[in-house]
Amino acid sequence: MKKYSQKIALFGTSADPPTNGHKIIIEELAKIYNFVISYASNNPNKKHKENLFSRSILLKTLIEDFKNPKIYFDQDLTSPWAITTIKTCKKKYNFVDIDFVIGSDLLNELTMWKNINELFKEVALYIVPREGHPIDLQTLKIIKKNHGNFKISTFNVPNISSSVIRESKDYSGLPECIISLIEKKNLYNFLN
Repeated sequence: MKKYSQKIALFGTSADPPTNGHKIIIEELAKIYNFVISYASNNPNKKHKENLFSRSILLKTLIEDFKNPKIYFDQDLTSPWAITTIKTCKKKYNFVDIDFVIGSDLLNELTMWKNINELFKEVALYIVPREGHPIDLQTLKIIKKNHGNFKISTFNVPNISSSVIRESKDYSGLPECIISLIEKKNLYNFLN
């Protein structure tokens, strides 16, 4: 089977709910990569407000709203373990060159991830700085020491937090395309 050498960004997110920050990340990745593949996932280090199915529908709605053939939604890739998602993606799409996208807010927990050294062999990290979450230089040293490769994006993401949106019940940080779906399904108890 032929392996493809196009540059792929693999972006998993809790999407609880997807925010304008997620939207900015996906838009910017599509300017850099041949393809962006995104999916909703359960982060084993987080407690999620809505179930994975509901969150995946919201993320799929956001991605479809882009109307960009370079941006894919593939919920079949989801796993709580990044290494499993990466291997599934490589097998399904036959891509060789995948960058795994991670926000700077998750960098500190990275070294505790399952099979992290195997992950470093499979992909390079693409680190997206997020306001309020400076990139930890010590973690970058650990990544290098363990033969991990990474790039740091040149774009920044505003400090728009899904958890703050859930707590404040404020729509201003949400993409327009998902608001009616959240209201219709009464997700996040915004109507209460």
